[in-house]
Amino acid sequence: MNMPDPQAFANAWMAQISDPNQWQSWLKMMPEMDVVPGAALLRNAGAAVRPEAMEQLRNDYMGEFTALWQEFLTGKSPSVKDRRFSSDAWQGNPVSAFNAASYLLNSKFLLQMAEAVDASPQQKQKIRFAVQQVVDAMSPANFLATNPEAHRKLIESKGESLTKGLANLLGDMQRGHISLSDEKAFEVGRNLATTEGAVVYENELFQLIQYTPLTKTVHERPLLMVPPCINKYYILDLQPENSLVRYAVEQGNTVFLVSWRNPDQSLAKTTWDDYIEKGVVNAINITREISKQDKLNVLGFCVGGTLLSTTLAVMAARGEQPAAAVTLLTTFLDFSDTGVLNVFVDEAQVQIREQALKSGGLMPGRDLASTFSSLRPNDLVWNYVQSNYLKGNEPPPFDLLYWNSDSTNLPGPMFCWYLRNTYLENSLKVPGKLTVAGEKVDLSKIDAPAFIYASREDHIVPWNSAYQSTKILNPKKPGQNKFILGASGHIAGVINPAAKKKRSYWTNDARPATADEWFAGAAEHPGSWWADWAAFLAEHGGKDVKARSKLGNATFQPIEAAPGRYVKAKAD
Repeated sequence: MNMPDPQAFANAWMAQISDPNQWQSWLKMMPEMDVVPGAALLRNAGAAVRPEAMEQLRNDYMGEFTALWQEFLTGKSPSVKDRRFSSDAWQGNPVSAFNAASYLLNSKFLLQMAEAVDASPQQKQKIRFAVQQVVDAMSPANFLATNPEAHRKLIESKGESLTKGLANLLGDMQRGHISLSDEKAFEVGRNLATTEGAVVYENELFQLIQYTPLTKTVHERPLLMVPPCINKYYILDLQPENSLVRYAVEQGNTVFLVSWRNPDQSLAKTTWDDYIEKGVVNAINITREISKQDKLNVLGFCVGGTLLSTTLAVMAARGEQPAAAVTLLTTFLDFSDTGVLNVFVDEAQVQIREQALKSGGLMPGRDLASTFSSLRPNDLVWNYVQSNYLKGNEPPPFDLLYWNSDSTNLPGPMFCWYLRNTYLENSLKVPGKLTVAGEKVDLSKIDAPAFIYASREDHIVPWNSAYQSTKILNPKKPGQNKFILGASGHIAGVINPAAKKKRSYWTNDARPATADEWFAGAAEHPGSWWADWAAFLAEHGGKDVKARSKLGNATFQPIEAAPGRYVKAKAD
């Protein structure tokens, strides 16, 4: 075959992408700026790379491309160190290996160009994010014509893989999302969220579940768990072997849990204040009444931790201190560094949401799910495009990924308040700056020891941001705060059952000024952090008393068996 001159090819390619006007053609597939931040910035801002930087990029690119081309002409497969192209189908075929190596080389220089753009740090972060979305989408592994693994499967199955792939695609189009797990394998209440208990209270915003004791004696102070309202609570109660709820019950705690309603149009005007007053304050007071305890152990996970902390500050302003101890799992109180999520938040994007939703409406769960998937597109999008559609595979059953696809809506006014006052303006950490439920919020007024957990590889709540909570809570008594760092990410780090003895975690009783200093002095321990947390609950749980077999009380009678109706409702 006729081979083009490698230098001419490289020159032509570099000339195309080095022209700022050509960014538009690269980004035509991008949605509006509030979906893929940075796309509109590149289209409209005339982003440019400094000439001297472009010249260096050009020289580097041509040198590497020429070497790659010469290697290809000798018939040798290029070395491709990327797990997307690690199979024999890629490595054993010189053309496929060259396609993969060319793609990685081009991707590298596109990202270097994005890095070299003259822009503010936030603009540059958005540009990097937008370019990364393009780079990930354009992988040759994502297209039937250029994926040798899909070709092999097509031949071996005599075309059946293509038929199944098209059926999978059509099915997902009807469902409105890419299937990450075999969704027929799971059902909430049948093999997910099966810890025994009952709904003992409900209003338009949440159901309160009380779980049946599994021990003869329990700590006199109950544990109230506040999960995030941005997704379903059963991430804390998947299956018996990986249920944090069941583990807490097995450790002798009387556990109550807030099951948020999946909002529909009847809740379209619900505010952040409603989630505090009608939600968490209500749950705390009902738990106190049923348990006949003034003090509770309380836990908040992710946004649930932000809601819980705000509630405790509101109650402190009213002269109440209902928490004996507070647990925060992967929670923001200081939003100074929100990691990659920062690309979705600026004044313009927040105003767009406010104009659409501030006075009423719903933030669709599918949009929230798409946002979080875009943070890890190769793992949560393109991997399944390749497997489900190009190869015709059925996704295997996986409880955590089933949960990940079970979306939850948010009320527009509540979402807009949260977006502006925390992510955009970072006001929650400032004593007295915010008024919630009629009270000035001061998190330092919460008088309770805190167990603060973060995950080292968390891309949603960076662990160094979670560490800042050690300075915000109990500022005059920092020794009351316990900080634990777990391995893995936002969800897998939390759902790390003690019995499986997987991963590891770090501890350090010192509270230095920075997270990096804390980690430098930390000790690593094998296994799960759950046992340390159970000991913390026991320390602040009061004396042991005989477990009560009857759930609720005369005022709050069981309404229905756990997990209740609310968690089963699907987002529209």
